[in-house]
Amino acid sequence: MAIATINPTTGETLKVFKPLEDGEIAAKVELAQQSFQEYRQTSFEERSQWLLQAANILEQEKADFAKIMTLEMGKTLKSAIAEVEKCALVCRYYAENAASFLADVTVKTDASHSFIKYQPLGVILAVMPWNFPFWQVFRFAAPALMAGNVGLLKHASNVPQCALAIEDIFHRAGFPKGVFQTLLIGATKVADLMADDRIKAATLTGSEPAGASLAVASGKQIKKTVLELGGSDPFIVLESADLELAVATAVTARMINNGQSCIAAKRFIIADQIADEFEKMLLAKFQTLKIGDPLADDTDIGPLATPDILQDLENQVKIAVENGAKVLTGGNALKDQPGNFYPPTIIIDIPVENPIAKEEFFGPVALLFRVRDINEAIKLANDIPFGLGASAWTNNEAEKNRLIQEIEAGAVFINGMVKSDPRLPFGGIKRSGYGRELSIQGIHEFVNIKTVWMR
Repeated sequence: MAIATINPTTGETLKVFKPLEDGEIAAKVELAQQSFQEYRQTSFEERSQWLLQAANILEQEKADFAKIMTLEMGKTLKSAIAEVEKCALVCRYYAENAASFLADVTVKTDASHSFIKYQPLGVILAVMPWNFPFWQVFRFAAPALMAGNVGLLKHASNVPQCALAIEDIFHRAGFPKGVFQTLLIGATKVADLMADDRIKAATLTGSEPAGASLAVASGKQIKKTVLELGGSDPFIVLESADLELAVATAVTARMINNGQSCIAAKRFIIADQIADEFEKMLLAKFQTLKIGDPLADDTDIGPLATPDILQDLENQVKIAVENGAKVLTGGNALKDQPGNFYPPTIIIDIPVENPIAKEEFFGPVALLFRVRDINEAIKLANDIPFGLGASAWTNNEAEKNRLIQEIEAGAVFINGMVKSDPRLPFGGIKRSGYGRELSIQGIHEFVNIKTVWMR
């Protein structure tokens, strides 16, 4: 795949980048290793000041960074601005909390003094996706750099300008040279990087195949990985729910990032007693969403990131219909205009054995299922290979407790939309990956948790 900026709204190639040669890659890895030897000795106070300056740059230039995102992968400009603001938030969170998260912890044992010490690992490779091209990087980089690690970014090949802008932010913020570098390389170079002894660990956010590939390469070298992969998150609405609020949230939860989010609600599991009304209200809201230029203030849905994603989505909807499902609205790519546009789509009457029932749809397509009760809802919610997040709606306390206890996912949100928050750990189970980002758990992923025992 070429490393290039191709505007998904128009299909126009805006800029093409030459991938790094092997010698250039080797030089950057060596620079990272040399930088780590000095950077690890810096204080939390120094790192905090640099990270706070990165937050300032993000806030001051958010409109410029947002436009780069929109031009490269098609998210609406207003959502891109919000993404930059969230990146500043995670920078400030770790700048303010890393020292306490990584402070020595005394443990009483048979020693005169024993404690747990947290120390950086070294060079960490981050393999990041295009859908949240700033946020995915900063939620890795903020804790990793505050812990004393250094980062190498292999970003998605369709967002090279985002990747270079992020490197520049850290450089301008004052971080020493080599502490954070972007590698403009293809995916085929990742295994070779993981075989390099100077790279100590890796994190990846992306597809299941990409995660499996990195896990294999890292496993051969016995290196730590954190994987945040796909999801087909359930959005369960039971009879006692606030239906109006649930429907309004359902639209936002499905359409976030033009429907291209791992934690977007994708399977809407609705109690029979309220299913007709939910379907009617959801349809009405879907049909009012405006599709168009993502740079326009009044656009709700922009284009999908690439033609391949558009084609994959079309194929999934086709397979769904061929196997007994029905399209309530949408269902066909907008071929009468340039760009990778797909309309908000609702699929109903989906047989359980339909092959798409357990797949992830990466686009503005909602799958509606009807269930008799909470037992069926939980069973259907769990009957997938994924386990990233789940949203469930009820005002019954017993049902809330069951949903929290029995849903198999890394996060359960009751009467709210699944979202990431710097204060809460984020990650999945099953084929949605392993490990956690954010919160105190996230900063502990890439440190040596060292036991110290003294007589």
